Order: sequence, then C-alpha cells, then structure tokens
Amino acid sequence: MSVIVTDTGFAPEDFTCGFVALSDIAANDCDYGIDLASDTAPTALVGLTNAAMIRIDFPSFADGRGFTLAAMLRSAGYKGRLRAKGHVLADQYAMARRSGFDEVEIDGALAARQPAEQWKFRADWQNHNYQARLRG
Repeated sequence: MSVIVTDTGFAPEDFTCGFVALSDIAANDCDYGIDLASDTAPTALVGLTNAAMIRIDFPSFADGRGFTLAAMLRSAGYKGRLRAKGHVLADQYAMARRSGFDEVEIDGALAARQPAEQWKFRADWQNHNYQARLRG
C-alpha cells in the first residue's frame, strides 16, 4: 500500500489514470501519468509539458538525481503534478518541495516508521530555505 505525503500530512491516492514508462508514451497530450527512472537522461525531458502527472523514482535514500530531474522539468515549464516515489525520507521532504515536487509517494512500512507528524514538521519548507535567503 502506498501513502501520499503532502504539506498537510498523509493523503489518500487520488490519481486514478495510471502510469506508463517514458518509453511507452504515445503522445505528449495524455491523461495518464509518466514514470521516470532516476537515471533518465535530461534530453528525454524535452516536450513533457502536457502530462497529467510525472512520477520520478527514488531507488535509494542516497540517490538525489530525482531532485535534479524535478528542477529541470519545472525550469522547462512543466506545470502538472510532480511526484517523488520510493525511498524519500521525511528529512528530504523540504528538498523535494524546493526542487519542484508537489507530493511524495512512500510505502506503508516507511509511513509506519516516519508518521505524518514528521513529514508535516518539514512542510514549512518555504520559510526555512536558507538558499533563497542567501540569493535574496
């Protein structure tokens, strides 16, 4: 069972259109979500502006390539829902949001180890962004 994490805590899954791999998409205009692997080449992101949702896999807690892909998608103009999926820790939630993710999908075992309160504690990601303060 997957758990969706948002700024308000745990939420039920509400995306019912399903996901396909990037290699299986038929056209840019689609109602389904697109699954991206963490090792997706940046050149493959070109033209992914109309997908209903893009879900980027995090195969391990130490693999930060998904944060870069999210930032690149947002910089390229992607306005849809962006979801991190897999091994993302509550401590990484603020980074996920700053990178452009709207939500995180974790499994039930991680949700049991890191309850909603731990994720909500990091939901104030905009006020504690030291990088933005340094640039400002």
